[in-house]
Amino acid sequence: MDKQEVQERIEKLKDKIRELNYQYFILNRSEVSEAVRDSLKLELKQLEERFPEFITPDSPTQRVGAPLSGKFDKVTHITAKKSLADVFSYEEVEEWEEKISRMLPGSENKIHYLCELKIDGLNVTLHYRKGMLVRAVTRGDGVQGEDVTHTVRTIEAVPLKLNEEIDLEVNGEIYINKEDFRRVNEAQLAKGEEEFENPRNLAAGTVRQLDPKVAAARKMSAFFYEIQQTDMEAVPRQQQHALERMMDLGLPVETHYRYCEDIDDVKRFLDHAAELRDQLPFEIDGVVIKVNEKAQQQVLGFTAKTPRFAVAYKFPAEQSTTRVLDIHVQVGRTGALTPVAVLSPVRVAGSTISRATLHNEDEMKRKDVRIGDTVVIQKAGDVIPEIVQVLTDLRTGKEKEFKFPGRCPVCESKVEKKEGEAVLRCTNPDCFAQDRERFIHFATVMNIDGLGEKVIDALLEAQLVDEIPDLFHLTRNDLLQLPFFKERKSDKLIEAIQKAKTIGLERFLFALGIRHVGEETAIDLADYFRQEQMQKERTQPTDGVETTHSGLKDIHALLILVQEMKRDKLQEVEGFGTVVSEQIMDWFENERSIALLKKLADCGIEFIEEEKPLSLRLKGMTFVVTGTLQSLSRDQIKERIRQNGGKVVSAVTRKTSFLLLGENDKATTKEKTAKKLGVKVIGEDEFLKMIEL
Repeated sequence: MDKQEVQERIEKLKDKIRELNYQYFILNRSEVSEAVRDSLKLELKQLEERFPEFITPDSPTQRVGAPLSGKFDKVTHITAKKSLADVFSYEEVEEWEEKISRMLPGSENKIHYLCELKIDGLNVTLHYRKGMLVRAVTRGDGVQGEDVTHTVRTIEAVPLKLNEEIDLEVNGEIYINKEDFRRVNEAQLAKGEEEFENPRNLAAGTVRQLDPKVAAARKMSAFFYEIQQTDMEAVPRQQQHALERMMDLGLPVETHYRYCEDIDDVKRFLDHAAELRDQLPFEIDGVVIKVNEKAQQQVLGFTAKTPRFAVAYKFPAEQSTTRVLDIHVQVGRTGALTPVAVLSPVRVAGSTISRATLHNEDEMKRKDVRIGDTVVIQKAGDVIPEIVQVLTDLRTGKEKEFKFPGRCPVCESKVEKKEGEAVLRCTNPDCFAQDRERFIHFATVMNIDGLGEKVIDALLEAQLVDEIPDLFHLTRNDLLQLPFFKERKSDKLIEAIQKAKTIGLERFLFALGIRHVGEETAIDLADYFRQEQMQKERTQPTDGVETTHSGLKDIHALLILVQEMKRDKLQEVEGFGTVVSEQIMDWFENERSIALLKKLADCGIEFIEEEKPLSLRLKGMTFVVTGTLQSLSRDQIKERIRQNGGKVVSAVTRKTSFLLLGENDKATTKEKTAKKLGVKVIGEDEFLKMIEL
């Protein structure tokens, strides 16, 4: 064959192999045997070796690249990756359905669902440009992930080239079949090496291999379930259509999904999926239930962590029996005493369990758990180990009842149980265990790299720190006293601690460890404090002199603001009841808390202010953004609104100035609401003209 014939043969081979892969991975059928597919791939490989000038990135032979030499590159996601909220029973599914039904009232908003099997694998995002695979990224922390393109390219189920030349971002799950998992573990044992715990761990470890040949040998596979960004003219309006569209493009989709007319249909599918579970060649740990209509998904939106329009129903946890060897009591950062059962190690849901929480004294007594008992344990939601039941018939009479200590097991101070609470708490605010947990919590929330539990333990043992503000006074010479600390490591930790002096108000409030103030509560509390500060500055007399608002720049301003607030003011915040608001105000009025804040203020901690607007073109205007936009993502559009003095809200009301609607997202619920209320609907082009300089 001459070169022209060789090139034509190579192209035909590539097209045929793609077609066979599509049949095999998408349609679950094949017109030829696997041996025939392998033969075609071998011929293609041999031709490309003789004529390397005809090798292209989308060739099936190019799935295995060169080994990486070091750490994976961090990649910032184009669209943030949210986690699904878990539910563990039909009752919780019904509660979720009732909640979203209240948010979508009216007969025109009848909710239909799509149920998809929840693959127990590793989440991955693929980016295609003009139909070619250019990048594969792990979920990571939802904002940044790892670039694992080199190993994902080895997965035959992942198309290197789509059936259309489009730009696309899709989410999916990398997994390993049960049979391939068994095969890999047999090979591990033959080499005298440790077995992998479960298929998910094997998939996650394989994707992060530096050498892609290792990944290729383990025969991973993939399913995809979400289109996040695309330049397709016809964007799917339903989740079911999105799955069908991905299959048309050549992306593998798990085909047991089911369209459900109502929540009763959903329940029937959950039962079906539980029966199907053991028959599948891959592992699943539940069912993902989604609102099918994309327009309704947009109306429901997201919380700080999860989408409201979808939940993950987890199958009832696997259970096992084991012995209670001992019961210890742990002391948390708020002084709460938690009994923990020390167990004879046992495998449950793919993991080895040796400890289980007993929650509190009342719960332990209710279950009558004794040292020496044989107990049934499970991982609730396949995550948290807990004791479900004591097998009292197996008692020998040698079991010992555990007597809850009347004093703190760490500092021996008195413990007390306040009215309305289930937990006992150490009354000593200087308890070492509480101090340690507070240090760990503060360092974690403040993102101080290098300040983990072991380093904190070493600092406390060396008496280099006594309270949290001491962290900001550490020197290189201090750290050089610690084991394994050299100049470079010391300097890096000092730099990380100094960097933490500039922090967002919400993160700082969360780091303080105030009872009832979790991550989301801290965001609401920070927003409220900012609003109160603005209101305070607006009402202050200026004697005719024009002033600018200073805002909550530092801890001194925060202290002054809180000291001037009335105790019942916090109850105005949505979700803050009497208990939460009282606890927060109690903390801020406590002398120890005030002393702590003043010392932190002296350390130079400052709050990051919101970026000043680039202009005031949108001042006084309120926007709702919905739909798929063309040149900018929705997050980028929202940032532009804020940069130009405008405000972004989630729901259309009479006070809304504009509804910014994606080009292909007509007749949505938000658009209907806007027209009904007389709110102007604009497109992306019109918005960009509004902010043109």
